[in-house]
Amino acid sequence: MSSIAARTRRVGSSAPSTAGVARGVVVTAIGGNVAIALGGFWLSFTSLSDLAGSAGIPTSQAWVWPLIVDGMIVVATVSVMALSTHGWRATWFPWLLLMAGTVVSVLGNGVHAALYGDPAMSVSIRVAISAVPPLVLLASTHLAAMLIRRARRVPSLVVGPPTGSEILRLSDPPADETPVESATRDDAMRLKGLDWSNRRIAKALGVHPTTIGRWLNADAGSEAPVETGTYEKTPPAD
Repeated sequence: MSSIAARTRRVGSSAPSTAGVARGVVVTAIGGNVAIALGGFWLSFTSLSDLAGSAGIPTSQAWVWPLIVDGMIVVATVSVMALSTHGWRATWFPWLLLMAGTVVSVLGNGVHAALYGDPAMSVSIRVAISAVPPLVLLASTHLAAMLIRRARRVPSLVVGPPTGSEILRLSDPPADETPVESATRDDAMRLKGLDWSNRRIAKALGVHPTTIGRWLNADAGSEAPVETGTYEKTPPAD
């Protein structure tokens, strides 16, 4: 069995007890965030729809305005998360749209509260309360995107337990590796066993592709065949 397969078996042997719990927590957290985001979206949607109607937009079309404003928050947040590994040049525009959508939504909800809120309550309090739904929408959407991304970062693999020889061979990391680097290297070996490309593994683990190549080459070198010293003796010629 190759070192990649052995590392895969070693990591996978503990997966059933931890992956199930983590998956349940992630699913619950994502479901809660989606519910909260829908609540914030709905409250902001109704306020912005009323404001759009008061601004002269026909009632049959007023619902489109909050959909554009608050929908931009959701789309920009997901775009920021999706492009985060490509650097600032790829994410500056989604960030700009995210900030612009949030500012417009907060201001729109504040104006609606100031114009149509209960006069018995001070304007500052009404505006502060109205700012909560769009900000909650922003925060919950961002958190849900982070949870989904983390959940999909490294897939779980459930395989059989390692053999005794594999445990002896893999029990100690190389002397020049820290425990964190050794664990990351084990993940790289496991993902390579799933036919992932070096670039995809590097993106998932947050390291440079050349680092993945160095780890894989070193691992392949450790698996080079060793001569046993058994030869067939040729009888002397007559």
